[in-house]
Amino acid sequence: MKKRILAGLLTFAFAMSLVGCGGKAEPTTAANGGSEADGNGKVWQIATDTSFKPFEYTDDSGNFVGIDMDILAAVAEDQGFKYNVQVLGWDASIAACQAGQADGMIAGASITEERKSSGWIFSDGYYDANQSMAVAENSDITGFDGLSGKSVAVKTGTMSASYAEELSGQYNFKVTYFEDSPTMYQAVVGGQVVACFDDTPIMASNIKDTGIAMKILDNTGNDPAAYGLAIFNSDNQELIDMFNKGLSNIKANGTYDKILAKYLGE
Repeated sequence: MKKRILAGLLTFAFAMSLVGCGGKAEPTTAANGGSEADGNGKVWQIATDTSFKPFEYTDDSGNFVGIDMDILAAVAEDQGFKYNVQVLGWDASIAACQAGQADGMIAGASITEERKSSGWIFSDGYYDANQSMAVAENSDITGFDGLSGKSVAVKTGTMSASYAEELSGQYNFKVTYFEDSPTMYQAVVGGQVVACFDDTPIMASNIKDTGIAMKILDNTGNDPAAYGLAIFNSDNQELIDMFNKGLSNIKANGTYDKILAKYLGE
């Protein structure tokens, strides 16, 4: 997996992201839609990605929505805590948490032993997903064997990037890095790269909803891993504990299944 570089550079990335997205933060609460702290005096700052449909994205009405957002809202309501969403992007979300600018992040982050050993502290898993490869709809590439000498796209610092990096030596292809999935997909259909690696449900959702001229290739997926909410400071363990308890409750009362059905039709 591509490692996060020095903490100072991560903090810089976070600061730059605030300039790029206007420091966008969307206040949310389980109770009344405000962002003021309640009697317990705590509003949790939760960082997230900008575009990882169907887990977080902006809908046609300009609302920031998705599976992660709905699960977070349902868990917060169940546990009675308040939170504020910071829409920053993947790299900047990590940087914000490591710099103490955010308490945790929920952004389709796969739970891995490597991340745990580097300081990530995860909640229980809330969705199992794997990574696979997609090509342009008219491509004659049918698998990894067709990648030799070519460039493929990945999103920086993700499980899909790690997956591609692991395969690149065996199949002799070059890995090209992008900051977000939509730009990466456009590179595929525009011919700048011959394929991309990303989380399978993300690509499937984009192909279905946008009609982008891509196809996911069979037999290119890796083993699934669970997504989890992450913190980077053990002082915020209370957030993990509440998330785990609330997640268990919303699974038991049917709310979790309704959220998945809303976005995935499951």
